[in-house]
Amino acid sequence: MSDDKLHDECGVVGVFLNNAKADSAATLAYYGLYSLQHRGQESAGIAVSNDEVIKIQKAMGLVSDVFVPQHLAELKGHIAVGHVRYATAGGRTIENAQPMLNKFKLGSIALAHNGQLVNYEPLQEMLEETGSTFTSTSDTEIILKLIARNYKKGLEQAVTNAIQVIKGSFALCVMTENCLIGARDPYGIRPLCLGQLEDGWVLASESCAIDAMNGTFVRDVNPGEVIIISADGLKSVNLNEKTSKQTCIFEYVYFARPDSIIDGIPVQYARLKMGEMLAKENPVEADVVVGVPDSGIGAALGYSAVSGVPYATGIVKNKYIGRTFIAPTQKERENMVFVKLNAIKSDLNGKRVIVIDDSIVRGTTSRRLVQILRRAGAKEVHFRVSSPPVKFPCYLGIDTPTKAELISSAHDVEQIRKEIGADSLSFISLEGMLEALRSCRPESNGYCKGCFCGEYPIAQV
Repeated sequence: MSDDKLHDECGVVGVFLNNAKADSAATLAYYGLYSLQHRGQESAGIAVSNDEVIKIQKAMGLVSDVFVPQHLAELKGHIAVGHVRYATAGGRTIENAQPMLNKFKLGSIALAHNGQLVNYEPLQEMLEETGSTFTSTSDTEIILKLIARNYKKGLEQAVTNAIQVIKGSFALCVMTENCLIGARDPYGIRPLCLGQLEDGWVLASESCAIDAMNGTFVRDVNPGEVIIISADGLKSVNLNEKTSKQTCIFEYVYFARPDSIIDGIPVQYARLKMGEMLAKENPVEADVVVGVPDSGIGAALGYSAVSGVPYATGIVKNKYIGRTFIAPTQKERENMVFVKLNAIKSDLNGKRVIVIDDSIVRGTTSRRLVQILRRAGAKEVHFRVSSPPVKFPCYLGIDTPTKAELISSAHDVEQIRKEIGADSLSFISLEGMLEALRSCRPESNGYCKGCFCGEYPIAQV
């Protein structure tokens, strides 16, 4: 991880068109993946079925690099699953790119997975002892092998059996020649939602992907729910073992697009409310409030509304920088902030500035940001963070540095303030953050907040 942010593992999408002669499922999946590109930029793939055979196209790179019009023209069928990946479990190789496809005597299965299993090593040992071989180092292949192992019982039973064995976080889109299945882990850690198309259905990590297909958001898939879509229609099976929902709280802080709705809470509204709470807990006299693009902007607007300090754009982002812009050394990677972000001098010169960011991970980006603001003439820089200090690494599908690399794990707020060079530094409290989310949806229940407090819904094996 080079740019001092936490990264979600990936995004998934599934499309089922009711007309078996339709051939545009892959194109719709492509639109969905394009809107989920923020969830993973290392590889992209789409598998498609025409009711008889599954074809697949995947490669390293962005969605626009992997799929040219010729590829989409060749991927004809009425069912598709797609995936964009940012690696956590397994290395960054084409073998680990998804969807993963398994062909065997009873048929074929393609699978796309967002999340991370905590028991994949013992499961891999068990499968190898019974004759399975593996071509990747990804935990996704284990789920695929578990489903294939029980496929003679029927796809629905094979998937439910596999889900009851795996432990960890997962949002799955599974496809055979004539069926699409979606499944979400019993705690609902990773997001998955259901949408309706004019003549079919869609499953996706975020609702913005449904919008991109001109579909209608129906609802979130429930924790522990399996959705089966076939020529017979849509069927729901609930495997929930009465676990409480533990949505990853970082979806609202940073991962999700602001135009998505996750578990009934609009992401932009959640960020506004976090900003409002941040202003109530940590006021400071200043002339302007600016947000770090893109995920700090909602919180900055909320902070401005409550504090009465005017909002200014202040910082612009170079929208054409992707992960393809490679800086080979750590120092060059840190200096990439100067290429990625720049200050608007006329907004900041001679002013006391409150800058709102969504998180501080290593602290290198924050230090460069303060330098950028001072260079633009800011008289004072007051750093405010719309999430609590990140003190613990995640093993449930987020790429986090080691505990030693997380600046908040070994430094108090005053030490971090000195390290980044701000005039003041404050974080939202964990209780304040939870209260902000409750204000968005009073009936909303639990969140996974392990990266802040070290308490996870699932024990590490």
